[in-house]
Amino acid sequence: GDQHDPGHGAIFPPITTATSFIQPNLGEEGRFCYSRCGNPTRNAYETALAELEGGTFCTATASGMAATALVLELLTPGSHVLVMRGVYGGTHRLFEKVRSITMNLEFTYLDLNDVGHVCDSIRDNTRMIWVETPTNPLLTLVDMKKLVEAVRAHSKCPQESVKDLSKRLLICVDNTFATAWNQQPLRFGADIVMLSASKYVGGHSDMTGGALITADAAVAERLNFLKSSVGAIASPFEAYLALRGLKTLAVRMERQCSNALKVAEFLQKHARIEEVHYPGLASHPQHELCKRQMRTGGAVVTVRLKGKDGVTDVEMMKRFFAKLKY
Repeated sequence: GDQHDPGHGAIFPPITTATSFIQPNLGEEGRFCYSRCGNPTRNAYETALAELEGGTFCTATASGMAATALVLELLTPGSHVLVMRGVYGGTHRLFEKVRSITMNLEFTYLDLNDVGHVCDSIRDNTRMIWVETPTNPLLTLVDMKKLVEAVRAHSKCPQESVKDLSKRLLICVDNTFATAWNQQPLRFGADIVMLSASKYVGGHSDMTGGALITADAAVAERLNFLKSSVGAIASPFEAYLALRGLKTLAVRMERQCSNALKVAEFLQKHARIEEVHYPGLASHPQHELCKRQMRTGGAVVTVRLKGKDGVTDVEMMKRFFAKLKY
């Protein structure tokens, strides 16, 4: 990314809080004009994250949900969206409680690994496929390469060569739970990557942010216009914290994912655990896909507790969480 500091040659980009920037003259714009449209600190972070994801453009937003809301602005009212079954609850809430009302979008939830069903579900007004892999919280994977190839080959799908985005079918992947360290969806043919930077990118639980990344020039041009128009941007301070987090992303992910595998292996043998959901386990039904698509099984482990006679599921979970230490 663009990490240089033209002012003082600092080895780490400073926090530039200015809202406006001095211009050479009337009608002559400098590199930055107004911070909603572009900011040096945010630019340093965005270019670094774009490169990490294998993209050419990134826009950093105030949260992951802001990024999700922003990418839906690429669609026209009345569009149809195919969604991976079991997506994050906040995503489902935005889709069903907000955008289905304000934009008249229609969402169909299905297993995106069943590419035959996916292709059969594509309508004339289908304009986006929303992929989440691994899903939150059950960690189901989507075979991105297989999905992209099937969708691109489908006769109903507007092709990438079409510059008018209102006529294209875009594939957007929520890469929050994996991060670019584990997988790079753009390299599998996805059009857009969405992520919540509040989790692994920031890495220290002290910032909230999101991002959209693409390598498609038409998508990048439109997103750049939309983020300035809507104003769904990350503040300079949040961008600074996220950029700081990026510096240690690889080391942190390697350790966290290694620890997660050990935890999953331990819990798999525990008498009080009914199920362990972790694609890094050899026993997981999608383990081979995990090995092909991801570097590791990720840093999240999901479990289902065994029930106990006379004790409700809620009470069992309360007992479990009460004994966790932070």
